[in-house]
Amino acid sequence: MTLPIEKLKTLYLQTTKHSHYQRMPRFLEGSIDPAELGKQWDRYDEQRLDYFTSKVDFRNKKVVDIGANTGYFTFESIERGARQVISYEGSRNHAEFLRIASDALDKNIDVREEMLDFSTVLPDAPFDIVLLLNVLHHVGDDFGEAIPNVSVAKTKIIDNLNWFAPQTEHMIFQIGFSWMTDYSKPLFPNGTKGEMIAMITEGIKGYWDVVEIGIAQVKDGITRYEAVNERNILRDDSLGEFRNRPVFILKSLRRTS
Repeated sequence: MTLPIEKLKTLYLQTTKHSHYQRMPRFLEGSIDPAELGKQWDRYDEQRLDYFTSKVDFRNKKVVDIGANTGYFTFESIERGARQVISYEGSRNHAEFLRIASDALDKNIDVREEMLDFSTVLPDAPFDIVLLLNVLHHVGDDFGEAIPNVSVAKTKIIDNLNWFAPQTEHMIFQIGFSWMTDYSKPLFPNGTKGEMIAMITEGIKGYWDVVEIGIAQVKDGITRYEAVNERNILRDDSLGEFRNRPVFILKSLRRTS
């Protein structure tokens, strides 16, 4: 395998709104020093991956990664046994990064440089697993749709989530606490995990079963995700914004064959 390392570094370092969002795909770690990439934040990609792949078997599965960014979850899905990954990414630079890396690896990864409109059924449906991680709180922002207020945004989030139900067996879902990541526009008045869980579980009734909701916990300095309970559902500001976001593992009630 020959990787165009300098080209990949250049694409990774291109500045966009969501630059440096994900951990560098692990297959590159032997070729690129992560320190060269200037990544400033840890969003606990590996810990989230370990959690949801312990609940949903990726072996021989058809996966779609929505908002794939620079492909950490795309490439790791392949490493965890997925037979195919279809990656949707609206950033030209990130999509090109994905294409070059996947071509060099010769893996069954199909990169789609586009944003979803959440109206037309995806051409490759049905899927086994949809990854929809920290995308839907950007409704009316990244998706080019005029949304007047937080109340309408919350309705669109649920509508868009339920739109996937006929198209997949499982959904791995995560969302932020603020609309468009603007802290002056909270989606939940008190910014609590309980409020988020209540909105999602009520909104998906008839579309999805909840397999499990994962909550980040820190023990001895190590972050792990565990099933929600009466203790960890409480917001812990020492964890920061990102680790307070629950991970929802959902099973469709409406998947069509």
